[in-house]
Amino acid sequence: MSQSILALNAGSSSVKFALYDLALPDGQQLVSRGTLDLGDAPRLTAKAADGTVQCDRQFTADDPHGAGIGEILSLVQGELGGRKLICAGHRIVHGGKEFSKPVRLTPATIDALDRLTALAPLHQPRSIAPVRAIAALQPDLPQVGCFDTAFHQTIDPLVRRFAIPQEYEREGLRRYGFHGLSYEYIAGRLSKISPALAAKRTIVAHLGNGASLCALREGKSVDTTMGFSALDGLVMGTRCGVIDPGVLLYLLLERGMAADELQTMLYEKSGLLGVSGISGDMRTLEASSDPRAHEAIELFAFRAAREAAALANTMGGLECLVFTAGIGERSSSIRKTICEKLTWLGMALNEAANDIHAEIISRPESKVEVRVVATDEENVIARHSRAVMQV
Repeated sequence: MSQSILALNAGSSSVKFALYDLALPDGQQLVSRGTLDLGDAPRLTAKAADGTVQCDRQFTADDPHGAGIGEILSLVQGELGGRKLICAGHRIVHGGKEFSKPVRLTPATIDALDRLTALAPLHQPRSIAPVRAIAALQPDLPQVGCFDTAFHQTIDPLVRRFAIPQEYEREGLRRYGFHGLSYEYIAGRLSKISPALAAKRTIVAHLGNGASLCALREGKSVDTTMGFSALDGLVMGTRCGVIDPGVLLYLLLERGMAADELQTMLYEKSGLLGVSGISGDMRTLEASSDPRAHEAIELFAFRAAREAAALANTMGGLECLVFTAGIGERSSSIRKTICEKLTWLGMALNEAANDIHAEIISRPESKVEVRVVATDEENVIARHSRAVMQV
């Protein structure tokens, strides 16, 4: 019986998962990839590596999250049987200062991660919920935590620092960075494509409902747009991105906005949704003829290009730009708009290649190579979990 690892990636309204067979001595083979949709009508879908549908069913439960995790376990251990599940690996959004590498999840580590909720109030509980669900359903199944913040441990202290009294920095108020599992995967892919490519001064644009940029030098993170929280940096689906702190003080002190109301506004009512008043989904906005949708898209692209220029400054230049994640991989118009705003850096887009989502979408004479690379956070979770389990 072959051994397998289940990788789970929890989001706001869904849990992505992938099952990997460890029969290969130097890697892992994808057995199944799916999504647990936790909306009004909970649904579990899964496909094999070749695209064959393995599962597509709805279910009802008072606790759709806990029941949904049970459905995933039932699928991978029962319907996709013939292999032993040795552990479940999880994407944990925030590792704080303490967790800088993947760890075995114990009651003590789970409690420690729970205490970091104040640093990521909406994301951290969603990361931990599947861990607790599995612990309740199958307490003997080992679990591993992989941290989105860990990849950015290589950022220089100068780049991490806020200009606030040092006592607060000692308490952990600094820039951490997120989307680290995605950036780690992309760095690995670039290295496999070409060591020379991996050595270039590269910006990776992880553009999805959550969005950020990361500056890579020799495959290591040297700067990123997200900071202390997942609110910082780019305009996102429903999150504001970088904002003048004076605006927040004004809303709190002059408008009398309650802290929890401000938190909800910044995380759930801002970004593309707030600017457009229509939707936080880029696909909806791109399909709309409403001028407000166009304004939101333009702001998204403008801020992405502006932040890319700032990261290029950190690296002392830019040689490669990589688009990834949902918007980055699928929206040719967003890629075009961002690249057009960066032509002053010597970037020249091949529009025909961009329209078909080719791997390389820059022209041969472009001073900056522009690529589209699909990310795979679950692959990284499985690889780290395998290392922690030493199998």
